[in-house]
Amino acid sequence: MVWGSRALLRKYGNFIDDLRIYVKGGTGGMGHPRLGGEGGRGGDVWLVAKEKITLKRIKDRFPQKRFVAGAGANSSVPALKGEKGTDCEVDVPLGISVTSCDGKQFGELNKAGERILVARGGIGGCLVTNFLPLKGQIQTVHLDLKLIADVGLVGFPNAGKSSLLSKISHAKPQIADYPFTTLKPELGKIMYPDYKQVSVADLPGLIEGAHANKGMGHKFLKHVERTKQLLFVVDISGFRLSSKTRFRTAFETILLLTQELELYKEELRTKPALLAVNKMDLPNAQDSLNELMKQLQNPQDSLHLVEKELIPQSIIDFKDIIPVSAHTGEGIEELKTCIRKSLAEEAEKENEEYQKEKLRILQTSEV
Repeated sequence: MVWGSRALLRKYGNFIDDLRIYVKGGTGGMGHPRLGGEGGRGGDVWLVAKEKITLKRIKDRFPQKRFVAGAGANSSVPALKGEKGTDCEVDVPLGISVTSCDGKQFGELNKAGERILVARGGIGGCLVTNFLPLKGQIQTVHLDLKLIADVGLVGFPNAGKSSLLSKISHAKPQIADYPFTTLKPELGKIMYPDYKQVSVADLPGLIEGAHANKGMGHKFLKHVERTKQLLFVVDISGFRLSSKTRFRTAFETILLLTQELELYKEELRTKPALLAVNKMDLPNAQDSLNELMKQLQNPQDSLHLVEKELIPQSIIDFKDIIPVSAHTGEGIEELKTCIRKSLAEEAEKENEEYQKEKLRILQTSEV
């Protein structure tokens, strides 16, 4: 089992979602005391969001992880005002949160072309500095990647998330009949006949205690934050991680997943959510589904049968519950339709709220 955990860490290491880099603004140029000339300002270091860039690519291409801007030009007789040093632009992935080593938040980069200044160049020598140049800012910057996707698949290991992703999208994740097949987040796109695309993130399976960082829980849960909505995936036959852990019914699995999300970050339970009840091709699956639907319709009637520590503060009210089988394809088209419909409804709500806020600001300004 020790070998298995080492393999998990090694495999996940191929996917990098956080990286520290050294950045230094350029030193200013020398001033010219006799003629009163000013040296050029040192170049700045910028982070620029760019598509098709990964943190692993940055690490591989720049193993020392050092980014230094150019120095400003010295003041001279032909050019009393020295030119500014060359800026250093570091291409980073979309979905990056940028902080300094002391926790200062620089900001986030979520769209291609967005930029953040992380190290300003030093000013050139001038009268104020006795014509001596100043050094540029030096920072150790932490880049933290959180995947951006329309839908995030959430479930315990072996719930069939990877199989489901391969059915609804063009992704080809690793699939096998044992827990922890997915060791790094996978991204896929659902393609609709009218060319509409929806991005889906398959997040590695959670375990009980993920909110407390068990099983690399924080590495996985943080990717849920930027998804627009959640798709819970549960095994209709229940779940048991190993012989040393308790068996959980499908209903208990949903309660546990909800609890892990809200204990990690309370706002996550307010995200719109769908439920895919997977493995409906198994024997007695329909009877189990009927029982689960009763429990979800009136959860309070079933909570007395569940251990108190498993009960979340609130039960998620799923927008749709779709029985599916990633094995046979049952319910897959209905699931894709529900995902698109739910996203469209939420977008419409956001637009209405935006229009109301604009109207409120306009009315306030006219008073």
